[in-house]
Amino acid sequence: MKNYRTYTYLSFLNIIFFMTPFTSAHSLEDAINSQDRSPKNVARDQYRNPYKTLSFFEIKQDMKVVELSPGSGWYTEILANYIHSPGILTAAHFDKNSDRDFYIRMRNNFEKKINENPMYKNVSIVDLSSKLADKETLDAVLTFRNLHNWIGPQIDIIFSNAHKALKKGGVLGVVEHRADPGTSLEEMKKTGYVTEAYAIETAKKHGFTLVSKSEINANPKDTKNYPRGVWTLPPVLRLKEQDKEKYLNIGESDRMTLLFKKL
Repeated sequence: MKNYRTYTYLSFLNIIFFMTPFTSAHSLEDAINSQDRSPKNVARDQYRNPYKTLSFFEIKQDMKVVELSPGSGWYTEILANYIHSPGILTAAHFDKNSDRDFYIRMRNNFEKKINENPMYKNVSIVDLSSKLADKETLDAVLTFRNLHNWIGPQIDIIFSNAHKALKKGGVLGVVEHRADPGTSLEEMKKTGYVTEAYAIETAKKHGFTLVSKSEINANPKDTKNYPRGVWTLPPVLRLKEQDKEKYLNIGESDRMTLLFKKL
């Protein structure tokens, strides 16, 4: 009888253990330091400061999060490791029916990456121009270095859909290449740098409240006056070998980091 009781007690403990979320295994710090990450991506941490940035955006592992226009998935790699049930990560990528070959290629490459790696089993994909999620179901919407691509009607569609999908109190986190005050819209599109005033005004227009700014991703070395705009700097280095060391020494762009909420 004693052995039976011991066995039953141990079985009960095993059930409790496996039913309890093992949160320490999926801390933000662990996700960033995970061996699952690409060494090429890890090399950019010094410029993108993922721990400080995601902490500033108040992202927790049980949140329902949408990442807007994830590109090749630099931040998706971290978020997929960090967000766990009941949390959900959704990537809003280029539209499947886009008429631009580059967008289709990027979307297909991203889907292939997601489908082939079990690390992304908790990630779903939707079109960037879609409603993103059911009304008032999201905890956070994040975008990293994308506003310059959306200037015009598209940014209104995306911000409006984000506001509708977020719960009250939900977060909109924005990181973007920062233009000098007074830069024209035409120059923003051309150079990839966007003014803080434009980013804040656009978010406010769609019902968001600016809660805080951070200089986490600032770079005072960035003079913002390059032949090929922000893409002159790493990681793109559009001029290739021309003045490469100069641009490597500058590093990635000066960036605004803005925290908005739907209050």
